[in-house]
Amino acid sequence: MDKSLFNETGTLMRFIWRRDRIRISVWLLSFAAVSMLTAVAFTDLYQNAAERQAIAETMRNPAMTAMVGPGYGLDNYTEGAMMAHQMLLMTAVVVGLMGILLVARHTRSDEEEGRIELIRSLPVGRLSTLQAVLLSMLIVNVLLAVTTGLGLYALGINSMDLEGSLLYGAALGATGLFYAALTAVFAQLAQNSRNAIGLSVIVLLFGYALRAIGDIGMEALSWTTPLGWILRSEVYVQNIWWPVWLTVGAAIVLSLLALYLNSIRDLGSGFLPARTGKAHASLALKSPLGLAARLQRTGLIAWAIGLFLIGASYGSVLGDLESFFADVEIMQEFLAETSGNSLTEQFIPMLMSVMAIIGTIPALLAVLRLKGEEKNNRLEHFLSRAVSRNRLLGSYVVISLFTSFIMLSFAGLGLGLVGNAMMEEGLPLRMFYEAAIVYLPAAWVMIGLATALIGWLPKATGLVWLYLVFSFTVVYLGALFQFPGWTEKATPFGYIPQLPVEEQNMTALAILTAVAVILLIAGFTGFNRRDISN
Repeated sequence: MDKSLFNETGTLMRFIWRRDRIRISVWLLSFAAVSMLTAVAFTDLYQNAAERQAIAETMRNPAMTAMVGPGYGLDNYTEGAMMAHQMLLMTAVVVGLMGILLVARHTRSDEEEGRIELIRSLPVGRLSTLQAVLLSMLIVNVLLAVTTGLGLYALGINSMDLEGSLLYGAALGATGLFYAALTAVFAQLAQNSRNAIGLSVIVLLFGYALRAIGDIGMEALSWTTPLGWILRSEVYVQNIWWPVWLTVGAAIVLSLLALYLNSIRDLGSGFLPARTGKAHASLALKSPLGLAARLQRTGLIAWAIGLFLIGASYGSVLGDLESFFADVEIMQEFLAETSGNSLTEQFIPMLMSVMAIIGTIPALLAVLRLKGEEKNNRLEHFLSRAVSRNRLLGSYVVISLFTSFIMLSFAGLGLGLVGNAMMEEGLPLRMFYEAAIVYLPAAWVMIGLATALIGWLPKATGLVWLYLVFSFTVVYLGALFQFPGWTEKATPFGYIPQLPVEEQNMTALAILTAVAVILLIAGFTGFNRRDISN
């Protein structure tokens, strides 16, 4: 291969690190910190073998297998086995998302914005840009593996030895590398960054759903995704390394494929054919709302399918819950304390709280797309015509609010339809749907916060993502970390009634809706007063 194809790769790598030094540092430190805090929390929460074995029994049920993967080391549930079993998969999904976003940012997004064309005009190789991105992601994931692995080992927990800790970090790094390489391939196939990200997220979420179904009865499906491979490493129990090498090998193959496709692709084009546009734009497309909806259509459809599949994967295990726990004493005691609701009904709010926060992500992406359009100097084209600022911002807010409704609806319907198909005595589909749609006011508060930041602090819109991560942490991991009760009330998701176990709380929902409206009004006010970036 002609070495000139890779001229100045090192220079471009330094440029990437210069642009994303803060973003990458935050990602790496966050993963290491969360992993270490979780390990310490497990040690404090379950202080002896008897307590760990009690929780191990609850981990054998199909619902938990679908959520966190097949249990291993359950007969001797050490702190290390507990940590790897309950946290590795969830963390790997977020690492995969990190890889997707970083690669899309430096490939297809830069190509759309004309940066790569400018770079190509300089004495750099044709493949230098993509090679620099792939090598940078290799370094990022190696650093992730090392910092997380050494951080866990440094805690000095007896069952978390050096090899197991390094394997835990390596599994995360390999997952990030795989999805980074996969996104590099989709960046060559898709016509734009939205489609590249959408296709990559579909594969990630679809892989999670396939793994969930495979882990509870069709193991062959678990081998179709790296999320299933890394769980076979049995970290801190058997410490099997070959699944990690398999994931790395697949990432190398995808990286080579991406480089080849990039070498034969014209700049600005994609291999997936674009649909022929209409000769005349429809009336809807001539409005800010119609145009914004058209630009985001593919990504939103991908997210909706993904939420339905996640709901379906969880629903596929509901039929086995009652029979599984029939002889588990600890769960019988738990059920006695919550008489009046079946075990299945008690699992519904736990599953929906996770899916509701995931479903808020595309809603936030929809409204924050306006900030991206402003950054790329496109808003002036709208505002120079007969389009008011309220109408422009309102278009993105309407799409975001509608997206939140669609995502929660699909998640609830996926859970209910498949769950009822698996249960001998099904529950009303309305129960599943209400358990999902009750989270709408919380999602609206997040949308309102994003809108307020766009209006008053456009450079600080990233804070809404930190707040969403905080919400997930206190809602999903609050009991594990034994956070004070007020932390759950510091997020809108903490005020949502846990249907069908709890009664509907219309007062709380009304207050959340009012807060969302106030935040939206503040956002519109700020957007009308501030200067538009140029």
